Amino acid sequence: MTKPSFVPHCARRAVSHDLTKDMASDTPADPFRFDIRVYYEDTDTGGVVYYANYLKFFERARTEWLRRLGVNQSEYAVQEQRLFVVKKVEIQYRKPAVLDDLLTLHSTITRIGRASLTFRQHAQRGDHVLCDSTIEVCCIDANTFRPAPFPAELRTLLEKTRT
Repeated sequence: MTKPSFVPHCARRAVSHDLTKDMASDTPADPFRFDIRVYYEDTDTGGVVYYANYLKFFERARTEWLRRLGVNQSEYAVQEQRLFVVKKVEIQYRKPAVLDDLLTLHSTITRIGRASLTFRQHAQRGDHVLCDSTIEVCCIDANTFRPAPFPAELRTLLEKTRT
């Protein structure tokens, strides 16, 4: 008996176009910037951003970075049978963010492996770095959940963005 293919709930619609068609052809190596506002739900009882929420903020920034490159993760899961999962996180908190702060998240790739990427990400308020991290993301096969190499087209695209 074969194991059924994993298809995320949000991706169970028919996908009929070529993934690489929508990928950006010009991908500068500049750090990707993504702004996010701190909401009440992001804070603890002291009014400070709860420490784990920075991981959510960084996840959103990586997802938007992929979108800018033309990669929709739900379509990618269906078409390429590849998922992205966080393997390792190193994070340092420097200063607190509070309700209504506008944070700018910066994301750059520092290493590309056969089946993994390492990102350097930090959150800033104005000129002040509040939190910085190194996050390793692994590419896995959607059916086996084992590491899988990046498809050639994606690898080429990633190499263009590396700083």
